[in-house]
Amino acid sequence: MPRRSLVSEVAEALLDEVVRGAVPVGSLLPSEAELCARYGVSRVTLREALKTLQAQHVVRAAPGVGTYVEPVARWTGLDAVLRATSAGAGDESAAVQLLEVRRLLEVGAAGLAAQRRDEDDLAELAGLLERMRAAHAAGDPEAFARSDVAFHDVLLRATGNVFVAVLFEPLGRVLRERREQTSAVPQVQVNALAAHEAVLAAVRAGDPDAARRAMEEHLRQTAEDLRHLVLRRPA
Repeated sequence: MPRRSLVSEVAEALLDEVVRGAVPVGSLLPSEAELCARYGVSRVTLREALKTLQAQHVVRAAPGVGTYVEPVARWTGLDAVLRATSAGAGDESAAVQLLEVRRLLEVGAAGLAAQRRDEDDLAELAGLLERMRAAHAAGDPEAFARSDVAFHDVLLRATGNVFVAVLFEPLGRVLRERREQTSAVPQVQVNALAAHEAVLAAVRAGDPDAARRAMEEHLRQTAEDLRHLVLRRPA
């Protein structure tokens, strides 16, 4: 049996090729002989690596034909999906689906935070909102995005439910990268500032219904901003 670390390395390398688009969705992977030569491994190691990707539905073996790359929508490995989304390997529906997941988690989390937050949470949220304002005034989209994402992290923590933060944590990397892209547009920053102010006001007031409505509106506006950004891209 080949070393597990070597199998993982080859699986990661193959996944990277797929994510980069070197092997497009629907196409066949290179032959076993070519892949073995490329990575300097035995057929046993290569086949174990392919099994790892097959288990996540990244690739599909067709007996007598070869191994096909599956569409991202069929993948079941969270890390693989996040890597593809982060690299833009999926279509725009991936960004929409990310917002759907955020809505499922964050709208309810905002309501819980309004009920359970303490003074330290409120102070931290207010401080991050001030950092967002300062970054906006300074024309620093990277700093704006960092404070934006940190605001949401504190809000999740303020729920007092460890499972909320654990479930959301794997999405953090993609969310940060997406937010850096959208925050480069000044109007998106203006919209985000108004939304975060509304969320903070509701959480500070201890009003869970208002907090949920404010977060729902924030994510609705985020989806609208994303749609406009996509339409603005050159064909």
